[in-house]
Amino acid sequence: MLLTIDVGNTNTVLGVFKGEALIHSWRVKTDPRSTADELWLQYGALVRDFSISSLSICSTVPATLRELRTMIAQYFADSHTTIVEPGTKTGVPLLVDNPKEIGADRIVNTLAAHTLYGGPAVVVDFGTSTNLDVVSPKGEFLGGALAPGIEISVDALAARAAQLRKVELVRPRNVIGKNTVEALQSGTIFGFAGQVDGLVDRITEELVKDYGVRPKVIATGGLAPLMIGVSETIDHHEPDLTLIGLRLIHERNS
Repeated sequence: MLLTIDVGNTNTVLGVFKGEALIHSWRVKTDPRSTADELWLQYGALVRDFSISSLSICSTVPATLRELRTMIAQYFADSHTTIVEPGTKTGVPLLVDNPKEIGADRIVNTLAAHTLYGGPAVVVDFGTSTNLDVVSPKGEFLGGALAPGIEISVDALAARAAQLRKVELVRPRNVIGKNTVEALQSGTIFGFAGQVDGLVDRITEELVKDYGVRPKVIATGGLAPLMIGVSETIDHHEPDLTLIGLRLIHERNS
């Protein structure tokens, strides 16, 4: 079985594949202070009922990736491991000014989106930041847009405004909030949906100009469910997009 690990700035998502089927997944918080032994205690407990023979990993947290390498050397020494980094075969051409700047998760998502949905496509990843990754009809990574994530923005507002506070992130009854809580929920949920829709519309204009076809828009990430049914431009929701991409990259490197 293949263990896939997607280390994000806020959360780490793990999934176990049997062939092409994702049979189980977990979401845990990312702590860059965790040592290799602590990671093993946590991850090992989650996968103890599965016979893991190989791993595929991407990380946006250098400190955690360093400890993951040590963990693998100690506890998965006999497993075939793929780490998405410069030099790894991904099959995704990076048509940007500096390919080394592109996060591994964005490359993984590009491959998975093109494999599942074709191109052109726009992947909207709702995580610590909100990433919009643009995929060409050939599966090339064309670039995209990065914006502050939903939770970061809510935390910053609560920290900087004396009379405002953190609220539960749910869709309010109306856009016009009748109290402070509803007003904050409206500004957050509908505001971010408007931001995404506006960016997708502008990206679509450029893609139609270049390729003559509108892109498919795929939402993923831990906060994506907040936008489903609110955003007007999202076509598909694939919560396991990054894990699927890690499986595909592992297959290319096996």
